[in-house]
Amino acid sequence: MEITEVRIKLMEDPHDRLQAFCSITFDSCFVVRDLKIIQGTKGPFVAMPSRKLSDRCGRCGNKNHLRAQHCNQCGCQLDPDRALRVDNGRAKLYADIAHPINCACREKIQSRVLEAFEVELVKAKQPGYVCTYDDYGDDDYDAEDYAAAQREATPPARFVRTDDGAHRIEPAASRAGGPHRHVALRQETAAARQAEHAVRGNAGDDDFAAGLH
Repeated sequence: MEITEVRIKLMEDPHDRLQAFCSITFDSCFVVRDLKIIQGTKGPFVAMPSRKLSDRCGRCGNKNHLRAQHCNQCGCQLDPDRALRVDNGRAKLYADIAHPINCACREKIQSRVLEAFEVELVKAKQPGYVCTYDDYGDDDYDAEDYAAAQREATPPARFVRTDDGAHRIEPAASRAGGPHRHVALRQETAAARQAEHAVRGNAGDDDFAAGLH
């Protein structure tokens, strides 16, 4: 697996410990975002994307961040030392969302990211500089893959029973229409429900499947 692209988003304050956010792309097909470049005592290093850890209040069960002193729901006081401690004695307040599992992979990612970071610093000093970190959008996906995903997400057709038999009602996602299509769909759905209720009121349980094939 190769790192095929690195994108950097520089912070406005160059003196802040958080120097930049970055994203890395593996094999031109898988993106990991929100890696951080942090200025440490021995130089910049790369921190993996992470989430805040939380626990539940013993009184009401509401989730609170481990740094919270009082519950956000019931206001009761929380134990300030309830967080787990790592080997160096520091409280574990964050958990990595994605991270390498060996030193070789970590070094490979960090060296490539820091190299791109230095290049981005030079680019940022040039006139007309534009950051590309936030350019990931729908245009980056293959049109056929997007269409296939839309087909899979299309709900199945519904059937309503009438005196003439079963009539197929197309799912809303497969119908074409203009900018006011959603209004027409709501009207069609309401009409279909009225027809279904009317049929249910006029037909008994004995002839429930009379018109179905």
